[in-house]
Amino acid sequence: MNYVQLYQAVQDYAESTEQLFVDNIPTFVRQAEERVYNTVQIPSLRKNVTGTLTASNKYLSCPNDYLSTFSMAVIKADGSYDYLLNKDVNFIRESYPQPTDTGLPKYYALFGSQYSNANELSFILGPTPNDSYNVELHYYYYPVSIVQGAISAGTANGGSSYVNGIYSNVPLSGGQGSGALANIVVSGNAVTSVNIKNQGNFYTVGDVLTVASSYIGGSGTGFFYTVTAVDNIDGTSWLGDNYDPCLLYGTLREAVIFQKGEQDMVTYYEKQFQNAMEQLNRLGTGLERGDAYRDGQARIPVNP
Repeated sequence: MNYVQLYQAVQDYAESTEQLFVDNIPTFVRQAEERVYNTVQIPSLRKNVTGTLTASNKYLSCPNDYLSTFSMAVIKADGSYDYLLNKDVNFIRESYPQPTDTGLPKYYALFGSQYSNANELSFILGPTPNDSYNVELHYYYYPVSIVQGAISAGTANGGSSYVNGIYSNVPLSGGQGSGALANIVVSGNAVTSVNIKNQGNFYTVGDVLTVASSYIGGSGTGFFYTVTAVDNIDGTSWLGDNYDPCLLYGTLREAVIFQKGEQDMVTYYEKQFQNAMEQLNRLGTGLERGDAYRDGQARIPVNP
């Protein structure tokens, strides 16, 4: 199932093409995806990255798409791997309290927000590296959403004669997509900042978006926003390609809640979602973690 198919299925199941409902379909989808990725550890959704530990710096930034750790290892000069043990932050603080407690790291812990980006996490290591080391992180990650053509970057032409102020959740119109909302700042009677709050869907690079002046003070002309990058131009994902029942029923559950539907319908879609999750969990934490050589072949008892 790709995003176009999912997008249409949600409207068909919900029997709704009302614009507010349709504009929120990307939100329903992302909420369902987050439930799946935070519930089941799927080996297919792991990746490896390498980085560098800096001497006398006990912190290491997590990747932006980090979900959870599978393993971390220091790569020594001879190419061998020393795998680090996961510990609590308190253990590392207590075991290596001084800046002079340096050496080849043996332990790591998820520390908290990065200094440069409060929305992203970092690791703390113990002991503090005494040299620059290469490090390999094997981790579960958040894949790019199946939502097709979500705005990820753009440039703004500020226009003139607008009313100074801060305007929230301003709808952007134009282009091939729909549903984009932005927080807009007008200063010096021109738009100086556009912060996309709802990425929308089905946009393409080069789309030119505008805003009715009534949403930003009631006067002004010349502002437009050009889309320079979008996420997932194909509208596909691992979940959509390999196990779409989780995606479909999880999205429909969020949709019926949005519609303030009957509780029995919420319960029905939740049950279908949980049934699908059981099968996905069987794959992710069962079948993909073993083989017939180690575990033997699965057998169903047969009556004689």
